[in-house]
Amino acid sequence: MTQETNLNTLKARFRGYFPVVVDVETAGFNSKTDALLEICAVTLKMDEDGWLSPDKTIHFHVSPFEGANLVKEALEFNGIKDPFSPLRGAVEEEHALKEIFKLIRKEQKAAGCQRSIMVAHNANFDHSFVMEASERSHLKRNPFHPFATFDTAALSGLALGQTVLAKACQTAGIPFDNREAHSALYDTERTAELFCEIVNKWKKLGGWPVMAAEEESEQDSD
Repeated sequence: MTQETNLNTLKARFRGYFPVVVDVETAGFNSKTDALLEICAVTLKMDEDGWLSPDKTIHFHVSPFEGANLVKEALEFNGIKDPFSPLRGAVEEEHALKEIFKLIRKEQKAAGCQRSIMVAHNANFDHSFVMEASERSHLKRNPFHPFATFDTAALSGLALGQTVLAKACQTAGIPFDNREAHSALYDTERTAELFCEIVNKWKKLGGWPVMAAEEESEQDSD
């Protein structure tokens, strides 16, 4: 295996971190008081040539935790009219996170990574809700870094000149249906495609592997 091939792995590309794309739908903006209502996670994979792509998807509708605050405007925004409807097929926070964390730990180990890092659009929001739900559920084996994230809003601003998810996807040539937006499943899948597009674009431009790019620069200057 060549040095460049060694660099074309998830653990080498992201300094031992395993990137996982996440989106949540909630009943407000306060992660401590407002209900988590939907969550989706998409793991990523990298082929032997270093190209990143979405891999496995796991998705749950979530029941509001006991005593959770439900903000009317938030429910109107995400279209979840009745969070308690049995038609949602919702599960408890603990069950949803246990299953998501179990999948992530399995894929993280297979990739040879030491820890997972959340990828999300305006990542601080999603990260805060996942961390609070994990604390409420008393889960000990949260695979995510406690504060570091990859924010596709910031990355899109740099790479594409757009920070809104829909506009960033459209600029990147990724189809985006606004009628499907604000579903955790749909938004996570689009965010995963967007993140992969940005990472792969950087590689196409010669930015990765960094050592290979540096060697080419030195050769050109000789």
